[in-house]
Amino acid sequence: MERTEKRDFVASLATVFGETSFVLVGRNAGLTVAAVDDLRRRMKANGATYKVAKNRLAMRALDGTRFQGISPLLKGPTALAWSSDPVAVAKTAVEFAKGNDKFVILGGALGNQLLDANGIKALAELPSLETLRASLLGMIQTPASRIASVLQAPGGQLARVFKAYADRDAA
Repeated sequence: MERTEKRDFVASLATVFGETSFVLVGRNAGLTVAAVDDLRRRMKANGATYKVAKNRLAMRALDGTRFQGISPLLKGPTALAWSSDPVAVAKTAVEFAKGNDKFVILGGALGNQLLDANGIKALAELPSLETLRASLLGMIQTPASRIASVLQAPGGQLARVFKAYADRDAA
């Protein structure tokens, strides 16, 4: 990389650290190109980004951000993953690490909170943002449907009473 490319990379990474809420750090020593491509595809499918970055450049980008605490994790061959949905990144990384021994989750940060590997695994066990939204929507819709059925019930009962009177008068 040339100096201008490095400067642009640090600036773009600093922008990412300023906008995202979660960063995961993993060790990718010994991963094949096919395995890295597979992990990138999985991350992208879940709305996350996975990038292998030079530690020195990543540390420069971390300076002055709320994720500065993950700097000690950036030793050796590391990679960064981030997304607006922290659970999606954690789930994808944990699932990939189960099937691939050479990918090791080192830790990460959720806002100002530093997480170790066990914290990332605990985060991966939470329901995703989409699941939470669906369950919340279901909870909101359930009372509305009950209210609608309660409001319809008297009208239906009144209609049955009128039909009974009409049938009685016809007979």
